[in-house]
Amino acid sequence: MTPLRIALTPGEPAGIGPDLAVRIAQRPQACELVAIADPDLLAARARQLGLPLELRELDTRQPSEPNPAGCLRIAPISCARTPVAGELDPANADYVLRTLNHAVDGCRNGDFAALVTGPVHKAVINAAGIAFSGHTGYLAQRCGGDAPVMMLATDDGALRVALATVHLPLADVPGALTRTILTHTLRVTAAELRRRFGIESPRLLIAGLNPHAGEDGYLGREEIDVITPVIEAERAAGLDLVGPLPADTLFTPAHLAEADAVVAMYHDQGLPVIKHLGFGRTVNISLGLPIIRTSVDHGTALDLAGSETVDTGSLQAAIDTAVHMADTDRARGA
Repeated sequence: MTPLRIALTPGEPAGIGPDLAVRIAQRPQACELVAIADPDLLAARARQLGLPLELRELDTRQPSEPNPAGCLRIAPISCARTPVAGELDPANADYVLRTLNHAVDGCRNGDFAALVTGPVHKAVINAAGIAFSGHTGYLAQRCGGDAPVMMLATDDGALRVALATVHLPLADVPGALTRTILTHTLRVTAAELRRRFGIESPRLLIAGLNPHAGEDGYLGREEIDVITPVIEAERAAGLDLVGPLPADTLFTPAHLAEADAVVAMYHDQGLPVIKHLGFGRTVNISLGLPIIRTSVDHGTALDLAGSETVDTGSLQAAIDTAVHMADTDRARGA
């Protein structure tokens, strides 16, 4: 079977994204990994790290082939100014977005089977006068369609956590947690587990918002007014849902043993657990986009750029997950 062609955007050019691209190229890949990046940047970072790197320009008219060790396919896009490791430069903000645009368009037109993203720096993009709230929102806007659902997963699939609300102040979460939002989260998560992961009847554990899942309204009414009615309605429609469960006992082996994913109500309810379990090998997945997108579970780490201490574990997990999801799509004829 023809190997999949996977797009990689290294992200912020002053951060560890270019390091990750160079280092991941040091081992053979089962897919054809294509860096959408400035070739001069990657070559300079390889020299800084003392690592060999052969860049072969992508020709989409040719059949894909796996990357041998020390080699990386490249779809060249130039930075506005030569990046310096560890030093942010707003002049290169547009470069970051151009790499994303190229990757998304390539996924939409069939050039790439999936997109893997390195970390971006939201503040420097905004400092350049470009409104940017993060990868997920930007990709959703570029692709069109409904809002995606953020899910993190360990590389071995032992735990998957989807989020009903994402980057909000904690005080804003109760107001944002509507029946519409939660219904969308449950439906998208279940559908994507079927389509992209091959889990025909996914079981989802649903966390309550409040301590003890509200304790019958004594500690909050969101479970009574929002979460339970949505669970009951979606269960009647055929979804396999368990909850709402108290978050302090949900993440225990007994509960997780027969679950395919957990739906947490807010960012820091679910993500500390999964990052404690698998930080450095956890994957950020955007569910509900018309393309497959995975990402690393960490930031730009400007202080580590160009150093010897960069770990590629999360990037490799993101690549492997993207390949698995695309292979599942291909097997289903999607």
